[in-house]
Amino acid sequence: MTLSPLQQRASEIVTELRPELSKFHRDIWSYSESAWREYRSVRRYVDRLREEGFDVEEGSGGMPTAFHASWGEGGPEIGMYAEYDATPGYSQDTVPYRKPREGLHPWAPGFTDAHSALGVGALAGAIATKRALDESGVKGTVRFFGEPAEKVCGSKAVHAAKGYYNTLDAAISYHPYFHSTAYWEITNCLYWSAVFTFQCPEDVPWVKEMDTNHNLSSHNLVRSPGAIDALSMMINTTKVTRENMFPSSGSWTLNEAILGASTATADNLAPRITQIQFSWRSPLIGIQEQILGILVNNAKHVAAITNTEVSLRWVTKTRPGLANHALTTALFDNLSILGAPEFGEEAVRFANEVEKSLGFEPSEDPFIPQTRMLVTPQETDERMRSNLPPWQECTGADDYTEYSWHAPTVRFFTARPILKKTGLNHFYWPNNSMNGLAAAIDPCWERGGQTIATTAVQLAEDPKLLAAAKAEFEERRGRADARFLSPLLPEDFQPPIELPWPEYVQTARGFEWTLPTTDYFGERL
Repeated sequence: MTLSPLQQRASEIVTELRPELSKFHRDIWSYSESAWREYRSVRRYVDRLREEGFDVEEGSGGMPTAFHASWGEGGPEIGMYAEYDATPGYSQDTVPYRKPREGLHPWAPGFTDAHSALGVGALAGAIATKRALDESGVKGTVRFFGEPAEKVCGSKAVHAAKGYYNTLDAAISYHPYFHSTAYWEITNCLYWSAVFTFQCPEDVPWVKEMDTNHNLSSHNLVRSPGAIDALSMMINTTKVTRENMFPSSGSWTLNEAILGASTATADNLAPRITQIQFSWRSPLIGIQEQILGILVNNAKHVAAITNTEVSLRWVTKTRPGLANHALTTALFDNLSILGAPEFGEEAVRFANEVEKSLGFEPSEDPFIPQTRMLVTPQETDERMRSNLPPWQECTGADDYTEYSWHAPTVRFFTARPILKKTGLNHFYWPNNSMNGLAAAIDPCWERGGQTIATTAVQLAEDPKLLAAAKAEFEERRGRADARFLSPLLPEDFQPPIELPWPEYVQTARGFEWTLPTTDYFGERL
């Protein structure tokens, strides 16, 4: 196997872009903005793409930190995307060898799974594809999507619902990982998320007016349990009912996060409002609907007990992935020619310093062996299946799956360095710290960009490959659950951009976090 001259040229362009995009990546990594709050990150992407000659729609899908960029006319439409959201709750100030950005709050978010590298690798691939096609005169259209809020699987379901993927001929999905591989048959599951808001109304008293002969002041009167009690009961009730939602098989999960807080102080006033987000993932739509039904039932009962009103606001509803062997085979062939990322002496020295700070002796080879491996999609599939029941066809969750119902889609990965001493704990600070070191992370996204560009160019050069991928896509759609043929969110879906996702603000006290407010809580239950 060899790359065509145009594929080789596309790969070379990514390498030429590395010095510039290395700094770009470092900036995105330092911004560390969380879901639907990626204001500075999206500005950098939009400006760079326009500078390159892309037409860019800002705020696509009604999301201020999303975009849709396009270049070219004629030929196949090839989609790729950037993610640039970070993970709230990770303290960058605990990372050694890095001076925190001035004014950064101690509990800033971080890129636990290298979304910064994901986005920059995709950007490199998009620019290289555009330049290679432009130089050669080969027809093709590059569509590049800015996808915020992946940590809540937020934007791709919205873009899909509003028709942004309808004209794509193929899509390439990329993510940093602990080794270089691609998905084969097993893809990602359904992921649904909703926010329940409990409000204490003013017009419905908890009890009738007390006998005034008791001479009680307002501070001594009984009042509604209120929103804090509702939140507490919702958590406990869901914990009680969780084990009876579905049998303990299929790797389904249910998680919760508290969003809004009460607006009352510790007076004898019923706390007015609380919000809790539930997110659940499973391999079957029936499981998703079962969990939803129990959550709604719990919320209604809790609201009645606590004299609150409850509403449900959807965050996202994704579909499972649809595999495509033809496109996956072509991409992995290209990745095999390019090889796994290589990490040099500077990355090793940094890793040795991290090892010493943990109390270990420095290693000659500090990274896990998988970092240097190419693992075939079939091997990855076999490993994933080994932990699944025979009936299960998907696992985990990621919203890239939305692309796969609109066009042939491949999901692939390139390795980022992981310390042997810490193993595959992706969320441990030593591994996260290397996401911000150019010598450790640049080889990862550079190889990702090269793989994207060589595969996109191949799709433009080889109509037989595109035809085979499309034929398989249509065949798989033809035998799929009909409920997945259209997006699960409605076309007029209102993205939950104003819910209290954390964001940075500048105050008189410096650079801090705040929680925005909203007056739309969704459907009253």
